[in-house]
Amino acid sequence: MVKPVLHFYDISQDVVAFSTTRQGGYSEGNYGQFNINRYCGDSAEAIRQNRQALCQLLQIDDRHLLMPHQVHLTEVAVIDEAFLCLDDDERQQHLEGVDAIMTDRAGVCVGVSTADCIPVLLFDRTHHAVCAIHAGWRGTVSRIVEQSIKAMTATYGTNPMDVVAQIGPGISLDSFEVGDEVYDAFAQAGFPMEQISRHEAKWHIDLPACNRLQLLAMGVKPERISVSDICTYKAHNTFFSARRLGINSGRIFTAMMLK
Repeated sequence: MVKPVLHFYDISQDVVAFSTTRQGGYSEGNYGQFNINRYCGDSAEAIRQNRQALCQLLQIDDRHLLMPHQVHLTEVAVIDEAFLCLDDDERQQHLEGVDAIMTDRAGVCVGVSTADCIPVLLFDRTHHAVCAIHAGWRGTVSRIVEQSIKAMTATYGTNPMDVVAQIGPGISLDSFEVGDEVYDAFAQAGFPMEQISRHEAKWHIDLPACNRLQLLAMGVKPERISVSDICTYKAHNTFFSARRLGINSGRIFTAMMLK
C-alpha cells in the first residue's frame, strides 16, 4: 500500500500532530497524490484509498478519522462518546457547517482541510484535549481562534496559559494579495493593520500573524506558539494551494490525535 508523506509537528509526546503533503496517495492531477477532502471534486475511490492508507499509518479505524464540512464560519464541534456512537448519517450532520473540531478522546484523529487558509492546532496540556481550526480570511476576521479557545474552556476547563499552539502551512503575507474589501473587513474587525498588512500594487494580509495575535490575546504564552514557515502558494508542488491550482484541486489535512 502507498504510504502518505506527513509533515509532523513536535507539540508533545502525548499527541500526534501533522499536516499531509501531496505525496504518497492515490489521487491524480491537481488532486494528486494525497487528498481526503470529499467536497472538492476528487474521485470517491481515491479518497477511500487515501483514508485507508492514513488510518493504517495512524493505526486507527476509519470511524476515528474525522474532518468537518467547513463553511468559513466559527462553529466548533465537540467529539465525545455520544458522537462516537452516532451512525454515519448522524455524524455527517453533526459535522456539517463546522470549522473547528475538538476532542479529549484518545485515538481519535480530528483535523481540518485547507489549501491556502490557515490551519491552527491547539493542545491543552492539563486537560489533555486537542482542537483543530480552519481559519480562512473570513474565519480569521470572525476570530475563530478566539472562539475555539473559549469553547475549549467551556467544555474542558482549558486555561489558555496551558495551551500549546501550532499554526500550520498557509498562504504568506508575500502571496496573499487582497482587494480593498478584504482589507476593510480586517480593519473594521479591529486588527492592527500596521502590523498585519502592507500595500504594494494591492493590499497584502498576513493571515498567520492575525491568528497568532488572537492566540496571544486569549492568553496563550508566546513561547508556546509555533508558526510554520511554509507558504502553500510558493510550495504548491508539496502542499495544495487553491490560488495556484484552482478550487478543483486537493486539500491539506492538518490534524491532531491524543495518544
